[in-house]
Amino acid sequence: MLHDYTQNKDEILSALDHHFVAYPWQAHQGAWRGERYATAFGTLRRVAEAVTGHPGHKNMIWIGRGFPALNLANVPVDTENRVYNAVQDCVNVLRDARVTLYTIDPAGISVDPGVYGSAAAFNDPFGGNYQFSRLAKATGGRTLYGRNDVDAEIGTAIQDGASFYTLTYRPTGVSLDPQKFRKIKVAIDRPGLTVTTREGYYLQFGPGRVNPENPSRRLVSDLMSAESSTMVYDGVPISIRPSQSDSDSFTIHIDARGLAWTYATETEPRRTEVILLASSFDRKGKELKRDAKVMKVAAPPTVPPTGRLERSIDLDYKFDHDSKAVRARFVVRVTASGRIGTADAVLGQQATATSSAK
Repeated sequence: MLHDYTQNKDEILSALDHHFVAYPWQAHQGAWRGERYATAFGTLRRVAEAVTGHPGHKNMIWIGRGFPALNLANVPVDTENRVYNAVQDCVNVLRDARVTLYTIDPAGISVDPGVYGSAAAFNDPFGGNYQFSRLAKATGGRTLYGRNDVDAEIGTAIQDGASFYTLTYRPTGVSLDPQKFRKIKVAIDRPGLTVTTREGYYLQFGPGRVNPENPSRRLVSDLMSAESSTMVYDGVPISIRPSQSDSDSFTIHIDARGLAWTYATETEPRRTEVILLASSFDRKGKELKRDAKVMKVAAPPTVPPTGRLERSIDLDYKFDHDSKAVRARFVVRVTASGRIGTADAVLGQQATATSSAK
């Protein structure tokens, strides 16, 4: 990630100018194929989770082929299932964030376009060798290839996303098979018009229960991605208030819009559960310390035992003093929804902080 949201062209160009190009030697070795898949899926998830709280439709333009070539017929079935599961999760995360993916192959005109261009003709997200272009199609986007004008292709993706409609419907199917891809087809009765829509969706279940002693790899990956990213995650609205007397102490305010409360039972009051991850960094951006904990906050007994509850919470956190630490990043994940919010703060300066609110 070189730069977060901005409409300042000079800032984007400056970020690109200071990014050093490296020779992708891993692309020539099959041993790195798994890592390249993980990097692509992880990047898509990271961007989608960061913008899931940002209202409206978004276009994501991916320049590059994304996935390395992989013949699923020659891999173990467990590896094949992991790829399918990652695709299913990625499609759902992009859908929930209202992100449409456009892929642009910058390789230009090919002597034999069928070598990679035929992948764009597949309608089913699965069907032999999985290609990045079909992931774009599944999210309602397009794949552009076989041309030498990348700038014009970017313009095409922007133009497509400038006008759109949001349609909703109630599914009639009763199948609960999580592996089944539910296709969507939109037909129009006016000749000469073309409709581009999402191909469909997968059933999505809520986030799994958090085990503090043995957290899932997906949970750890999401938290670490949010911690190391320079993007502001707005899935959970949070803000930071530094202590007036201690430069290492902060209060994390979590807005009621991002929280979910359980119903009261005979033995337990209403409560909400979040994961708080706090990290400190030095001047060069090196992580000095990381601390994560599951926090359960009970609502006062005066609130209604059931029904909608809009109530914000404040969490206090104190860093161990470190003269090298100059920046802190707080990551909050709401257990009930899986959404994430982040905020950055300055260490060593009382009453100075930055907020994640957009």
